[in-house]
Amino acid sequence: MTKTFTVTSGPELRCKSWRAEALLRLLENVLAVGEDPDNLVVYAALGRAARDWPSHDAIVETLKTMEEDETLVVQSGKPIGVMKTHKQAPICVMANCNMVGQWAKAENFYEWEKENLICWGGLTAGDWQYIGSQGVIQGTYEIFCRIAERHFDSDLHGRFILTAGLGGMGGAQPLAGRMANAATLCIEIDPERIKKRMEIGFLEVEAKDLDEALDMIQKAMAEKKPISVGLCGNAAEIYPEILARDIIPDIVTDQTSAHDLVYGYIPHTRSLEEARSLREDHKDILMKEGQASIVNHVTAMLGFQERGSVVFDNGNLIRTHAKNGGVEDAFNIPVFTEAFLRPLFCRAIGPYRWIALSNDPEDIRKIDDYLLERFPDNKIVTNWIALARENVPFEGLPARIAWLGHGERTDLALAVNDMVKSGHLSGPVAFTRDHLDAGGMAHPNIMTENMRDGSDAIADWPLLNAMMSCSSMADLVAIHSGGGGYSGYMTSAGITVVADGSDEAAERLQHSITNDTSLGVMRYADAGYEEATDEVAKKGIRHIAL
Repeated sequence: MTKTFTVTSGPELRCKSWRAEALLRLLENVLAVGEDPDNLVVYAALGRAARDWPSHDAIVETLKTMEEDETLVVQSGKPIGVMKTHKQAPICVMANCNMVGQWAKAENFYEWEKENLICWGGLTAGDWQYIGSQGVIQGTYEIFCRIAERHFDSDLHGRFILTAGLGGMGGAQPLAGRMANAATLCIEIDPERIKKRMEIGFLEVEAKDLDEALDMIQKAMAEKKPISVGLCGNAAEIYPEILARDIIPDIVTDQTSAHDLVYGYIPHTRSLEEARSLREDHKDILMKEGQASIVNHVTAMLGFQERGSVVFDNGNLIRTHAKNGGVEDAFNIPVFTEAFLRPLFCRAIGPYRWIALSNDPEDIRKIDDYLLERFPDNKIVTNWIALARENVPFEGLPARIAWLGHGERTDLALAVNDMVKSGHLSGPVAFTRDHLDAGGMAHPNIMTENMRDGSDAIADWPLLNAMMSCSSMADLVAIHSGGGGYSGYMTSAGITVVADGSDEAAERLQHSITNDTSLGVMRYADAGYEEATDEVAKKGIRHIAL
């Protein structure tokens, strides 16, 4: 029986505090906007909101009945117990999918998941912070803008972006490409994903075959008009075909679920249905064929790079699988963080998010207005707010994301808390961020690749981030590590803090958000980045330089 997923609106509480009610509404929200909510999957093939339905139901009941001075403990999507703490302690702490180093391998994860001992929380799925594809759009847009600045005179009109994957993360790409004024072709194996992206306005048109898709792209390029085109097919076949036709895109990337060779990536040797039928009992076949398919996929990407395309890895481990499959130069393709965004992360400028718990879009509009007035000289923010208002539809609870940095994030949170207190907003607002943030992640093939001091794989930073967030009174604190194909590759931390208009909330926001970004700047200053050292000096961050 298919479940119905709705998000609660209005001021009425089902819990004993707005802090607990906020987490309950955020849990509802990730399922309402998720890819496969019937199976609790939010995105990325296996990123779940809870381990199973009994665990989900127990989490809901606990949030409804727990007292303000108690803390819910969650282990890999399963509620373990409620601890007596104090009114400023987190409402929920969780650790999802953390495995001991030598055992942190995909085959172990799949076995433990089958035995219902573990589940992967993704980055923002298992801690109920996902806000739909919007959460990825600005980051993708900013990458395209950085590429435009560096390679195309800050203008992508008449330029061709080739990419793949229209899932919960990749689904942001066509809209981000169109907002950056490019002609964007997105390959997707699952026709239902294409349909969904078109229904919510992220994708404009679907082509019936490659010839029609390329005709649409070339016409848009000639007219210098932005367009987003979806094409149902396998990127491991279509990328080489485009290269063989001597059609060279200006920008090439990929955001298929290449991180997971069993439940995510579909090898070109299998139909979607065939791959799904093999998942339970023939994982080894899928992993072997998936890796061979990725070899073709990445070899074509390298071919585009050799012919002049700007090619980058979007953080899905596709280069890693290609290298393991024998593509020795797979890492000649740079990862997006190091290539385009690291100077921003050095100043803790990253994907900051806020969600209107009232379910009232007007609250987001009022916060937009405040941002435009408060930060008129921050062109990243003012440009994005204008674009988002016009182009980005809300999914689930109304929310916004903007790349704000140290100090700016705290400023906004405290101002919003005052708006809630005065009644200017119709309800509380939850603040969170992507785990892929300055101090929130260690991932040597994505976030921390080629760190200047060689500290790529040191996972202390997200662990320190989580401990500091607990000390700073955040409402939810999570430590996540990779599952599926990401097993053993990453550790990250996430936080959520609720602006409910109270003085206590102001204290939690002040400490949690300020310390979160402070640690991010310290992480890069410690690694020797001049931008971070400059931020330390300008903002009075108490970094101990040795």
